[in-house]
Amino acid sequence: MVNTIKKNQNLTGVKNTGMLFANKIRESRESRQVLQCHISAVLDIDNAMYCKIERGDRQAKREQIPAIAKILQADSEELLALWLADQVTAVVEEDKEISDKVLDIAKKKLNE
Repeated sequence: MVNTIKKNQNLTGVKNTGMLFANKIRESRESRQVLQCHISAVLDIDNAMYCKIERGDRQAKREQIPAIAKILQADSEELLALWLADQVTAVVEEDKEISDKVLDIAKKKLNE
């Protein structure tokens, strides 16, 4: 297991590629004309922190997802799925040559 953060990773160790969750919440917020400061206030976080989440520079906490979904009138399960997909992608993308095998093994494990 690698304990160092590579230069194309952010402080949480999650690459800001893919950004499925971040893109979805930004698009939802913009389409509903919700201000970033409103969401950050509800989440009780600094507005700059929320902006980093929306840009994909920081990961939202799992427990923040239901509140974000409620504010944006979005499907909480969909947001959680996108958030988890970003997590999985960040872990396996360093080893693309075996990523399919890794995902197949994980899927089998989950279906036991």
